[in-house]
Amino acid sequence: MSDLEPHPEEAACESSGKPGPRAEFFPSREVPLGGVRGVTVFRSLPQRDLPTVGAWCFLDHFGSDSVARPQGHDIDPHPHIGLQTVTWPVNGRIRHRDSVGSDVQIRPGQLNIMTSGRGIAHSEYRVEGHESGAGIQLWIALPGDKVSVAPHFEQHRDLPEVELPGLHAVVLIGTLGAATSPAKAYTPIVGADLRLDAGATAALPLNPDFEHALLVIEGELTADGTTVAPGSLFYLGSDRNELPLGSVQGAHAILVGGEPFGEDLVMWWNFVARSHDQIVDARNAWESHDLERFPDIAGHKPEERIPAPPLPGLHLKPRKRRCGVAHD
Repeated sequence: MSDLEPHPEEAACESSGKPGPRAEFFPSREVPLGGVRGVTVFRSLPQRDLPTVGAWCFLDHFGSDSVARPQGHDIDPHPHIGLQTVTWPVNGRIRHRDSVGSDVQIRPGQLNIMTSGRGIAHSEYRVEGHESGAGIQLWIALPGDKVSVAPHFEQHRDLPEVELPGLHAVVLIGTLGAATSPAKAYTPIVGADLRLDAGATAALPLNPDFEHALLVIEGELTADGTTVAPGSLFYLGSDRNELPLGSVQGAHAILVGGEPFGEDLVMWWNFVARSHDQIVDARNAWESHDLERFPDIAGHKPEERIPAPPLPGLHLKPRKRRCGVAHD
C-alpha cells in the first residue's frame, strides 16, 4: 500500500529530549488510496502535532469492520524512497510484487517489510478468493546514513512472542521485553501486535527511553487507566517502564515506539526525504521511467504505473517537532 493522496503531507522531527509520559488522543482520518481500484483506510500517522513516534512516520489501518472496509485492494506499481514499509495483515491475502524481484503472498501472521533505500517500486493486489482483507501498514523513516541502502524485501513467518496472563504479544520489529524480532531495524524501535483476553489485566514492559503509542484495532481496552477504543491513536510519551493494560470484553491493538527521531523529514506522496530537492529528484526519476532508480516490476505493463501527482506550488519544508509537540 502507499500514500496516494493528492495533497502533500510534510512532517519532521527535531528532538531536543524525551517527551515524558503523555496521555493524548490523535484522531485518525479517512483517506482513499490507489484510485478507483484502491482502498479506503484510516490514517493515524503522520499527525500535524505528532508527525512521528520514534522512527514510525506513517500508520494506516484498513479493512476492519470497526474502522473501514475496503472495496477490494488493488494498488498498481508506485515508488518509495527513504523508508521501510511494514505490512501486517489481520485477515485476507495480498499479492506483493516489487522491483527487486519479490513475488509473494502476504498472509496473516507473517511480517512483510520492504526497505526502499534510494528507490524501490511495488504493487499490491487482491488474491482471488481472499478479497476481503484487513490489516495495518506502517512506514519507518530510515536514518540519514541509511537512506541509500540497497533496496530489499523480507518476509518473516516465525516471530517472537511475549506471553503474560491474559495478554499475547507478537513482536513485529525491534525489542519488547526480552523478545527481539529478526526483522532488520535501522533505528532503536519496537512494533508489536497485542491481544488481550476478556477480563484480562497485565503490565506490558516498555523501554523508558522510547516514546510509545497504541492503536486499537478491535474491542476496547484501558491503558494506564484511560479507556482506548478504535478510531484514534493514543500517544503515551516516554519514561514508562511498563504499561498497565486491561480489557473487559477483549481487545486487539498495535503498539509502536522508538527513540525520538532526531532528524528533519520532508514527506510527500510516497517519499520520505530530507529536502525539497530530494523529493523533486525522486519524482522526476519516477515520471521519466528511470529504470536505474526504479526498475520495472515483472508482470506489469508500463501503463499500470501510478503517475506522481503534481508538486505543490511551494517549497516543501519540514515541520519541526520537539518533545512530542510539532511546531511550524
